[in-house]
Parts: sequence; C-alpha cells; structure tokens
Amino acid sequence: QVDRYLYHMRLSDDVLLDVMARFQAEMVKGLGRDTNPTATVKMLPSFVRSLPDGSEKGDFLAVDLGGSQFRAHQVKVFDDGKQSSQLESKFYPTPKEVIQGNGAELFDYVADCLLDFMETKNLKRKKLPLGFTFSFPCKQNKLEEGVLLAWTKHFKVRGVQDTDVVSSLRKALQKHKASFDIDVNVLALVNDTVGTMMTCGYDDQRCEVGLIIGTGTNACYMEEMRHIDLVEGDEGRMCINTEWGAFGDDGALDDLRTEFDRELDLGSLNPGKQLFEKMISSLYLGELVRLILLKMTKEGLLFNGKVSTALLTKGKIEMKHVSAMEKYKEGLSNTKEILTELNLFPSEEDCIAVQHVCTIVSFRSANLCAAALAAILTRLRENKKLLRMRTTVGIDGGLYKTHPQYAKRLHKVVRRLVPNCDVRFLLSVSGSGKGAAMVTAVAYRLAAQRKQIDAALAPFLLSLETLREVKNKMRTELEYGLKRETQASATVKMLPTYVCGTPDGTEKGKFLALDLGGTNFRVLLVKIRSGRRRSVQMYNKIFAIPLEIMQGTGEELFDHIVQCIADFLEYMGIKGARLPLGFTFSFPCRQASIDKGTLVGWTKGFKATDCEGEDVVDMLREAIRRRNEFDLDIVAVVNDTVGTMMTCGYEDPNCEIGLIAGTGSNVCYMEDMKNIEIVEGNEGKMCINTEWGGFGDNGCIDNIRTKYDKEVDEGSLNPGKQRYEKMTSGMYLGEIVRQILIDLTKQGLLFRGQISESLRKRGIFETKFLSQIESDRLALLQVRRILQQLGLDSTCEDSIIVKEVCGAVSKRAAQLCGAGLAAIVEKKRENQGVEHLQITVGVDGTLYKLHPHFSRVLRETVKELAPQCDVTFMLSEDGSGKGAALITAVAKRLHNVGQK
Repeated sequence: QVDRYLYHMRLSDDVLLDVMARFQAEMVKGLGRDTNPTATVKMLPSFVRSLPDGSEKGDFLAVDLGGSQFRAHQVKVFDDGKQSSQLESKFYPTPKEVIQGNGAELFDYVADCLLDFMETKNLKRKKLPLGFTFSFPCKQNKLEEGVLLAWTKHFKVRGVQDTDVVSSLRKALQKHKASFDIDVNVLALVNDTVGTMMTCGYDDQRCEVGLIIGTGTNACYMEEMRHIDLVEGDEGRMCINTEWGAFGDDGALDDLRTEFDRELDLGSLNPGKQLFEKMISSLYLGELVRLILLKMTKEGLLFNGKVSTALLTKGKIEMKHVSAMEKYKEGLSNTKEILTELNLFPSEEDCIAVQHVCTIVSFRSANLCAAALAAILTRLRENKKLLRMRTTVGIDGGLYKTHPQYAKRLHKVVRRLVPNCDVRFLLSVSGSGKGAAMVTAVAYRLAAQRKQIDAALAPFLLSLETLREVKNKMRTELEYGLKRETQASATVKMLPTYVCGTPDGTEKGKFLALDLGGTNFRVLLVKIRSGRRRSVQMYNKIFAIPLEIMQGTGEELFDHIVQCIADFLEYMGIKGARLPLGFTFSFPCRQASIDKGTLVGWTKGFKATDCEGEDVVDMLREAIRRRNEFDLDIVAVVNDTVGTMMTCGYEDPNCEIGLIAGTGSNVCYMEDMKNIEIVEGNEGKMCINTEWGGFGDNGCIDNIRTKYDKEVDEGSLNPGKQRYEKMTSGMYLGEIVRQILIDLTKQGLLFRGQISESLRKRGIFETKFLSQIESDRLALLQVRRILQQLGLDSTCEDSIIVKEVCGAVSKRAAQLCGAGLAAIVEKKRENQGVEHLQITVGVDGTLYKLHPHFSRVLRETVKELAPQCDVTFMLSEDGSGKGAALITAVAKRLHNVGQK
C-alpha cells in the first residue's frame, strides 16, 4: 500500500543516470562566464588552490559558523613525518536573537566567543592565523574575502547579505584588539564543505571531493583552472564549492518532485529556493515524513484515520525520529515508542507502514545525493583523461553519521552509477573547524613556498636598466674585437669571414655544400638558376656523427666526413664532376681568406684532437687526398650564421644581419671595411662573424650570472668559456632548469623533497621539453606526462612550478639575446649615419623557431632597447646548406668579376 502511495519517490537507476546527466550540465553552466548568471548551481570558486601535502606545521585558530552551534578551535599541526595534528574545541550556542538579529551583533558575538576561547586556552599575546568556516553561499574573489549571497539553514541576519563577511569579522576583532591584547590574522574564509575536504585531504592525499549531508547539503571538488571562466589564469586547480542545494530551482527537477515536496517548500522560510537540499537534507526529511503520514491518516490508511495534534504541528517529527524508526535491528519497538510519544497510538501494521515511509524518504535522499556525487566523480575522471580513477570523498554531516542505513546506501548507489571510479569514503573526524585551520595552514605553507620560489627565480628577472647595461657592454666588446690593439684579448672575437657581398640574383650553377655543426652532418647538391626563372633546388643526405668520432682524433673526424661525401656523390651519380664546394663549419674560426679557416676552439660538445689552431679546409683537402677517389673545388669555409644571413639576403636585399638561436647562439652582420682594423682595405663591407657566445668570458656580465649558471658552466666541457652562449642557447637552457629544480627539491618545494635518479643526470632536461612545457596549448596534465617521461613523478602544484621555472629561464635567454642584438642594430644605424634604420635580420635555430615565446620576447626586447631601428625578422630556410651554396656562388661571381 505504502509502495503504491509513494511510487514517485522510488527512483530507478535509469532515472538516477538522468539526474546525473542533468547535474553535469548544470555544472558546466555554472563554470561558464556567460552562463553562470542564470545557472542554479553556482559553482563558486573558493580560491583554495592546493590540498595539504603533509609538510604543513604550526598553531592555527578556527571559528565555525553555520550549524546549530558556534565552535572555536585551536589546531596544532606537527611536522613530525607522521602527519599528526591536535584539535581543541569549545562549543557555544547560537541564540535565536543572534541568528535572526543584525550583522554587527552576530560578528560581535563571534568575536566575544573567540576571545573567551583564547582566554581559556591561554592564547592571548600570541599572533595567530585564523581560518573562518562560514557555511553559507559566498562569492569569493580571493581566499580571505567572501560576499554573502544568501542566508540558508534558518539564519536570517539583517544587513549582511551582499557584504564581505571577513571584513565584518575583522572589524569586530579590531574592537577587542587593544583592550584584550589579542592579535588574530584572518587568512582564509572557508565553506564547511571545503573544510571537510581539506581535513580528509590531510589524512589521505587522494581526497579531492568534499561532501556534507546534514542539516544542509553541499559538495565541493578540485576543478581544473582552465575550465573556470570566472577566475583569471589556466594553471593548476581550484576547489569549486558547487552549492548544489539550489539544483532544480529553475524547474530542472520538477518531474521528480512530489506533492509533499511542493507542500514542504511552500511552508519553508525560502519558498522556491534550495529545492534539491529540501529533498535531501536532514533539516527537511522529518517534515517530509510528517506530511506523508498526515495525508495517509486523513485518507484513513493509518491510525484509524485519527489525526493527532502532533501530525498537524510543523516540525514535530524530526530527523532523529526518522533515524530511530529505521533501526530495523530493534524491530518495531522504537517506532512504536516514538509514535506513542506523539499521541498516535499505532497498531503493528501502522508501525510497519511508518517505518517503510521513513525508509523510502531517506532512501530517495541517498539516491539523489549519489546521482549528483556520481556526476562530480565522472567530471573529475574526464578532466584527468583516465579510463579508471581512484579517489577519496571526504564526508561530514549528521545524516551521514547518525542514520543507521544512509552511508551504506549512498556508497552502494555511487559505485553502481560510476563503476569506473574506485571511491573511498572517508569520514571527517573534526569536520569543518579543523578544515578551516588546514586551509589556513596550506595558505601559510604556500605563502612561505612562494617566497622561496620567488627568491630562487628573482635573479632571472632582468630590469630594463640591466638589459640596457648588457646592450652597452656588448657594444663595448664589439668595438674591442674590431680594433687591432684589443682584438687579441677581446672575448667577442669579431672574426672576418671574407664574405664581401650578398646575393644580387645573377648567381647560377651547381654547387656542393657540407654542413657540420652538431651531432648530424649533411651533404647537399644545390642548383641555382638566375634570371626570370630564378630558383634554388636542393638535394641532401644526412649522416650521423658518433660520439666516439666527435671526441676522437681530427684525422678520424675528417676521414668520416669524406666517407659521407663519397656516399653522397655515389648516391647522386656525380662522382666525376669537380664541383665548387662551400663548407659550413659552425665553430669559431679565424679566417685569413674566404677559403682558409683556422679553428679557434671546439664548442657544442666536440672534442676532436689535433684540430684547434689548424686550417679546417686543409684538413678536409688532405682527407680527400688520402681517400684518392674524387676531387672538389673548396671555394669557401662558411659559418652557419653567415649562411643564414645569405639565405635571407637572397630573398630580401635589406638583410645584413644573421642570427642563430638554437643549440648554439651567434650573430653575424655586414660591417664597414673601414671599421675592421684587422683586415687591410677601407672600401665596401665584409661580413663579421661576431662569435658573441664568448661575451662575458672576461667577467663583464658576472653581475647577472646566477649560481645555477655557474654550476652549468663548471659541469660543461669548456668551463669559463662561452658564458653568454650558456645563458642564451638551447644546448644549456634545459641544464639550467635542471639545476634550479634540484635546488627547489632540496628546499622541499618540489617532488616531495625527493631528488629522483633521473633528475641527477646531466642533460636529461632537453630544451625541446622546455618548448613543450611552456606551450600555452598544453594543459598541466600533459606537463605532468612530460615530467613522468623524464622519471619525475609530479603533482599538479609541481607542474605549475616547473612551468614557471622554464618560463623564467627561457624569457631571460630571449631578453639577453635581444639586448645583444640591439647593440648590433644600433651599431649598424650609427655606421649608416641615419636617424632611423630599417633592417632585416635573417634568423635560424630551433629555439627561435619552436619555442612558444622566445621569438616574441626577443623581438619585444630589441624594439624596447633600439627604438630608432625598425627591425624585420625573417626566418631562414636552411642557412647552413642553401646559405653555403649561395656564399660559394657569390664568391665565384665576385672572383670572376675580379678576374675580368
């Protein structure tokens, strides 16, 4: 009979899955900037960005306002490795005149209670941080600020809605400060639901959902920042207080609400509001049971149709009665006793029927709660892109704790609705009070960590003044390198390349190009056509250079190169032709002519013996002679930077600077012959290969070198050399990042303070990882995956810090590179004696091409430091291959002109 009567309260799994889908849609609405104003589920950002990690410590105060009693707590958190804490609390009543009076009285009362508590615990004269648990819907713009949206749970205090409750509490405490000698700093405003999640999160780091089922009901969970439109920033996560009690206020649950739900709502303090809460929370379930029993009695189905005063009195049946009547183990005795107390004099059939009504009402509550919780768990799993997820839900609230069947029913239904989530339900022991203290402790820890991270990264933040200083110092060093008397001791070598012109479009013919500058070696055949059908066609083959050859003898290295050339000529079927050849040799060379280059010193990991101080063209010619298979006309030895300039110069005659920002870092530019004292002649221009990587080797930029730069330098193959390159080039940036990560880990700020084996390995952090990690399109989840590939097991917070470190290192690299380039363009402007210079820079290198921000920061820095120069950046296509062929072609053209 009861089943038939309450048929609409029994919800099948299909209905619950439908409720789950509706709630998911409401969550999305609440998170969207445009849809939030009309959303019923408000999805309020809590500004709690981090869960406890076990390293929190200290003494904290908490006050908890929102239930039938007001509570003050002292929480001691011990950093003893056992994650232990100690809670001492005192309960105070919340008199009706306070919870339905005015705002000033309420906050004075809270301050008075806290003062009393501090006196009892002898806490006066101590400066203590305080967490304020305020269990009502608030709009927060930061952790320590919250504007009350609406009162719930029988609270009706005047003059508080739409004001910041933290300011009100601070004002009330301020009144007492001088007279009672207390110093309390309100650090965090916390909703009780968030407090529950944080309390459980301290004991179980998997806990990322908080749930309250008591007088009120609510849930919170950790959402990805990129989905929260209401808060700036995409990094990390933030706890969202769903305020799910209002789910259905727009009619979304009307098909599930019964006549009893409607009647209960009409008689409540806030008709039409918090409709989901009214179907779930213990504040309303007793009243729901009363309304059902009243109607059944009126229809003669119970108590012989006799309606007692108790059944007519609102609030007479409470949740404690419902819970007691559902204790099946005690048979019907509880039910009979309670009903008799209410003057209902039941028969045995009445007792069975009433018990059944209670079961259906509380079961529906557990079902609806499970459906909404399942929606949150599904969202969490999808955010993490997992097929299966393990997580913990922290729970508090009288209904969950005291009802004999509720917890078991809830668990069972949740597991049925989300079979791909392994959920642990963890009861919050000391609830919202300890939670507020935990939020405060985490905020305290994060503030201290922030300070340490800022201190570590501060030396990488270069002011405009510092960058100007770097530009001026670079300018001084450029001049030293060009002057005869200072060139020998100059750190920026300013090597003449004997390339005296850029392409004019008349170049033509077949050319070979060799490209040696890294771990790979290329041989190319380049066909250049002139005239109206001007074009460049290229064929190439890549050969690896094994480490043992890079670091073996010079003879072995050049024999390997000639072997590769032989393979290529064979492959292209041109072994007999004596073609002109350009040799791109991307290491510092001192040239005496365009086809003579003496190696100054190896860079980029090369260490072949008997090469430094030798002419590399001669070494190549000798290796060709030793093989005795073919002959080549070696016309030019070329630096890759010069090749880059020439390639772009072929497309744009205004290109007179070449920049490489890749594994290495270097610049070349066309200098007036009259300024190059180490070469005879004053007419025309010659390309100068600055070899600016050595800038600072004399200590002139020591003021901006950090301890991490020094560690990278000391661990490199050439300590004390190429210091500027080690701060700006791709080969070293990852290593700088690794050194910073080790330091932050030692300070306990990363990877739980554990330095993994992989983090100890030099070179593990390749620059390509910097580019990937800093990509704006990459979510933190993917950053974590990259770190996992590197053997670094990171949390969400770790990933944010790693991204920040990468950003600081690459931004400084781009700014330093920009400061150096600004010195060059300013020199070009002065050379030409113009007020305003228009010039093109040909650029190559993976750092410039692939890093998401490097090129932008570089361009901005040049613009800032050389405002009178209008600089266009042109990407070079294959400077070291095509460029070498073009230099060879230009050299041939100029040679022929000279002969004529």
